[in-house]
Amino acid sequence: MKYVFVTGGVVSSLGKGLAASSLGALLEQRGIKVMMQKFDPYLNVDPGTMSPYQHGEVYVLDDGAECDLDLGHYERFTSGVLSRFNNLTSGQVFDTVIRKERRGAYLGKTVQYIPHVTDEIQNRMHEVTKRNPDVDILLTEIGGTVGDIEGHLFLEALRQFALQVGRENVCFIHVTLLPKLRAAGEIKTKPTQQSVAKLREIGIMPDIIVCRVENESELDEENRKKIAMFCNVDEKAVIPFSDVEHTIYEGPLNLRKHFMDRIVVKRLGIDVGKPDISAWEAFVDKVINPKHEIRIAVVGKYIELQDAYKSIYESITHAGAHHSTKVDVLRVDAEDIETKSAKEIIGHVDGVLIPGGFGDRGTEGKILAAKYARENDIPFFGICLGMQIASIEYARNVCDLEGANSTEFDAECAHPVICLQEEQQDLDHKGGTMRLGACESILFSGTLASKLYEEADRITERHRHRYEFNSDYQELLQEKGLTISSVSAKEGLVEIIEIPSHPFYLAAQFHPEFKSKPNLPHPLFAGFIKASLDKKMAEEKAPQS
Repeated sequence: MKYVFVTGGVVSSLGKGLAASSLGALLEQRGIKVMMQKFDPYLNVDPGTMSPYQHGEVYVLDDGAECDLDLGHYERFTSGVLSRFNNLTSGQVFDTVIRKERRGAYLGKTVQYIPHVTDEIQNRMHEVTKRNPDVDILLTEIGGTVGDIEGHLFLEALRQFALQVGRENVCFIHVTLLPKLRAAGEIKTKPTQQSVAKLREIGIMPDIIVCRVENESELDEENRKKIAMFCNVDEKAVIPFSDVEHTIYEGPLNLRKHFMDRIVVKRLGIDVGKPDISAWEAFVDKVINPKHEIRIAVVGKYIELQDAYKSIYESITHAGAHHSTKVDVLRVDAEDIETKSAKEIIGHVDGVLIPGGFGDRGTEGKILAAKYARENDIPFFGICLGMQIASIEYARNVCDLEGANSTEFDAECAHPVICLQEEQQDLDHKGGTMRLGACESILFSGTLASKLYEEADRITERHRHRYEFNSDYQELLQEKGLTISSVSAKEGLVEIIEIPSHPFYLAAQFHPEFKSKPNLPHPLFAGFIKASLDKKMAEEKAPQS
């Protein structure tokens, strides 16, 4: 196996994950089997207990691992299906080392950062290699910024690992920022030089330097030569990675213009043909040149944070491109609806989507948003908490169950339509204890959900929640017109609800956004966007009064 390591310098949030994912996509188009992983230096065992304000969304894998959102990019840009072994944090490393020490696994030795902690980091790479013998390249992104104290051990582990597997089997890529000073009117290369110098102090010599710039033209020949000379890399290996103009899916095309994938395969001694990026180009063209346009309201509580609903927005893009449609997302803070009204805040839109979340802040606003969509025949799509919100709204306003709520928001509510799972009752640990990962569900024929899944009998989707639809209210809500179109195969828990009399009113307990890809949009998102587009086109054809 060959190894590619992606590090970052100068500042955080450079887009290392997108650069790594874009490279992974290009390598796959060459016929190379790629596996991606992320090393995060923070001390949390995983991001599952972090606030979205700290970390953005938590991405969930099939095996239930709660991971960094970059793993979402990895799965969207490449064909790899990842597992908990593809995300490693300092918290996991130290937890493993201490557990080994407590059971005497180190045979009385003094446990030290080097070699014991660095060995544990390397063990993860060996483990992934062993579990994926058919993979050609393991592409690993190191979180954080070179120079951060918490990341030093990971970089030292990479230095040692490169010696073990042979430097000819390793390619180091360093992503940096070229800041532009407005007063000087030019970019500055010195921060990049110093960042690379930090790597060289550790013993790592980058093979490729990816320079984040606002515009490719800013990295002119003079600056490229300067970086190459001072950072000891080939001039062709200094590659600009500019801000994308329309969509993040332009990333692979931008890197391909500078033959980054060719440089990598040459460095690793892999003999493969040119990449076939026609399908990727076709997808990007659909995003950039849509035939239609619709407006969707996303009603949430972390709405000001782009990364809080990252996979939601990307899934909307995938489905929009599938229907040659640009989707203008109206981000609505649910709390604003509580102080005004859904009609005033949301106004005229072609669809309403309520994503997942935790806690009671903004929930009444979301309930009003669900009611607004139901009563005005606006296509509605609820995800996780959004499904629970839809159930509560229906119970209150259609079934006349005054005080209907979730016990998450009101433990003593009159009608707990949504309640805590029985196995969750006595848990005192928050991390990794929810219903997590892939779960098989039964689809009932004749339903909208069954139609969207092309009449499949069973589906497998990823979950992340503690509260469930209360089966005690299932019969009553069905009598009043709500359809339960899917239940979990093992426990019989409600997975999808819908209203047949509505143009499109569907909500799922799981997270379909975790399985959507650029040229393979998730069927529920595709159906929602199609219904929203149909609504707009019908309105445009209707005679004006």
